[in-house]
Amino acid sequence: MRTLLAPSPANLRRFMMVVSAFSAVTGGCLSVAAQVSASSGTPSSVCEPSVMGSPYIPVDFWIYPAVMRLYSLGYVDSVFLGLRPWTRASLSHMLDETAARMEDDDKSAAADEAEGIYESLREELDKDMQGPCLALQGKSRIESVYSLTRGISGTPLHDSFYLGQSIVNDFGRPYQGGMNNYSGASGYASAGRFVLYARGEFQGAPSAAGYSAALAQTLSNLDQIPYINPVTGLPYNQATIPQGPIATTTRGRWLEAYVSALWLGHEFSLGKQDEWMGPGLGGGMASSNNAENIYSFRINRVEPLRIPLLSALTGPFRYDFMVGSLKGHTDPNSPWIHLEKISFKPTPNLEFGFERSVIWGGKGHEPVTLHTFLQSFFSFQNVTAAVKNSTKDPGARFGQFDFSYRLPFVRNWLTLYSDSEVHDDVSPIDAPRRAAIRPGIYLSHVPGVPKLDLRLEAVSTDPSISNSYQGHFMYWEVIQRQGYTNNGSLLGDWIGREDKGGQAWITYHLSGNEWLQVSARNQKAAKDFIPGGTTIDDLSFRAVKRIGRDLEIDGNFTVEHWKAPIYPTGTPTYPAPQHNVTMTNIQLTWFPTRKLNF
Repeated sequence: MRTLLAPSPANLRRFMMVVSAFSAVTGGCLSVAAQVSASSGTPSSVCEPSVMGSPYIPVDFWIYPAVMRLYSLGYVDSVFLGLRPWTRASLSHMLDETAARMEDDDKSAAADEAEGIYESLREELDKDMQGPCLALQGKSRIESVYSLTRGISGTPLHDSFYLGQSIVNDFGRPYQGGMNNYSGASGYASAGRFVLYARGEFQGAPSAAGYSAALAQTLSNLDQIPYINPVTGLPYNQATIPQGPIATTTRGRWLEAYVSALWLGHEFSLGKQDEWMGPGLGGGMASSNNAENIYSFRINRVEPLRIPLLSALTGPFRYDFMVGSLKGHTDPNSPWIHLEKISFKPTPNLEFGFERSVIWGGKGHEPVTLHTFLQSFFSFQNVTAAVKNSTKDPGARFGQFDFSYRLPFVRNWLTLYSDSEVHDDVSPIDAPRRAAIRPGIYLSHVPGVPKLDLRLEAVSTDPSISNSYQGHFMYWEVIQRQGYTNNGSLLGDWIGREDKGGQAWITYHLSGNEWLQVSARNQKAAKDFIPGGTTIDDLSFRAVKRIGRDLEIDGNFTVEHWKAPIYPTGTPTYPAPQHNVTMTNIQLTWFPTRKLNF
């Protein structure tokens, strides 16, 4: 198991080259931020965000849907939905406006709901914010200790790059039919500007038959990937194709492990950490937690930045940059990826953002150096096939655009949002007909039933054009043929390539951090991509309940039906035309209230 504390010398050299390159790009912004801070005339306090470091909140914590609801109810405006995760300190600053707004608001059903959410969030954040605030004071905290048991009856799908997956947005964890378990803990230590964070777990999954050699070869042929290694004479071990037999999995993994330092409102971090770009709850086109996190270097403007004159037009804005290596690629091996995003809030009700990601390099294609990084960073034009196959290849380039908008006349009721991405175009705005898209709408509370909310999201990576891409467009590239994946799972939206589907959630909130939920999900792959197509339908029931303040029980039961003619699992004489899968998840999580100062 690779650890954060022992990176290879080659990776360290590459990280330092990337730091040098990006410092030239961000230097102007940092200088402006310093001037703005100095020009304000406000003395710098050791409790200000420019001084005290703070850990990120994992993207699968209950906090995010809670804040999304608080925003849609109209009680917090400064949240950036399209840039996650947030730090604990930045979330605390978002909630400062909530307290004042609730004091001025008349008592109503919506106000009662907002107050319950606010109290739950404050209780969680106060565990970290209590005590004296000294610039060099250190503190440490066990954030959570948990154990998730997952029982699966039937044959689940675990293939986001081709047929689909039964369990999505799960950090690329292994799972098979039978009993699966993931037990771990998270915690952090901080001193002044610096933070050390770790979230690790032991993962166990049963053995499985996996895909047959014939199916694995068919999928390899779809993407023009050689199936047999000419050196060994054996099939390539492709992380994107779960060819059998699959052995029992027992392993330790860092879900997150990083060190960070805060400077002028920017969090500089190195290690393995969450990333979610997009306003949707069910997926993110550019980045989500569907795959295992990558080891990366990151610069994140965690606090909204206001620049005189410019912000009069754009409002406050935030930006994020990340660069790191991808695993599980065979041809070429070990490419790298960098992502950049900037989001604006010109009004309290509107947010929009632009993102760009590039996969470049890889053994046998082009080296990962400062030169090739800058080559990909500043490339915005199409190149010839000769350049594409040379060491001057700028890489596989993707552009993303998203927005969220609290609608007029129903400001505190309805929020409309959309996430979109395109391949080989600067932005989905330039090429809307070629774009993948995830639009959604959120009703923060139902009239007469204020504890009930409704969210709907559709999603498609199958553009409405006459020509078929046969899966060779979104999340795929002629050189980077294992595309937008890390260790076999898609980094972006679970919907996959040339697929359509959607999700719906109906949630009844018992309190700010307790709820009952019914959700449905559909995924359908095009027949001109996967022969015969695939269809996945599932229905889930979930209950989250606290026992006291520290112990949470999260139970989930899912019934799934999937059909994929290309993947018959029964006998050759009686192949199963449709598969019925049930999944039961029970997770116990302990959130310790005690922290240590040193």
